Amino acid sequence: MTTINSGGKASAAIPAHALEQALSPGHMLTTTAARALAVLRISTGFVFLWAFLDKTFGLAYSTPTERAWINGGSPTKGFLSNVEVGPIQSIAHSIAGTWWADTLFMAGMAAVGIALIAGIGLRVAAGSGALIMAMMWLAEFPLARFTSAGEPSGSTNPITDYHLIYAVVLVVLAAAYAGHTWGLGRIWARLPFVQRNRWML
Repeated sequence: MTTINSGGKASAAIPAHALEQALSPGHMLTTTAARALAVLRISTGFVFLWAFLDKTFGLAYSTPTERAWINGGSPTKGFLSNVEVGPIQSIAHSIAGTWWADTLFMAGMAAVGIALIAGIGLRVAAGSGALIMAMMWLAEFPLARFTSAGEPSGSTNPITDYHLIYAVVLVVLAAAYAGHTWGLGRIWARLPFVQRNRWML
């Protein structure tokens, strides 16, 4: 099949199905975009991993040494016990500082951080990380303008906050196979147990 271009010369026409395939979202990820997603993946992973490290060892950023997890401190007590708004306020207070809440939270933060930095298991990391962010969103509950005590909640946006943005970022990274660039995603995807369980990609 040929067409005549604006210069009057014959050129090969692109079949409609080939053009549609070439312009589909799956074929529009440029090298630059893939690298940008890799940077986003690694930097987001470091947010999760750093939170784990700081709370575990008390690196004196958000967690002083004396409140480090390895020194008997609780990674969840400070945050959950100070929840003053939202539908899970009583639940947050009841589980604040419990061993299982501390363990689940810290394991989740470490696992999501390592998975993102390595570029493996991004579907599982996205689901787990989004769940953690959703629970923290509920704990801060930006929909409420006032706390249970009637004080201003400090919310600046009734819906979107950084927890929601992180959750969306995690889903985008998994959907875009962001672990394939500057990560171990391709190697991970070829492992037999991952081939048998595609949800682990």
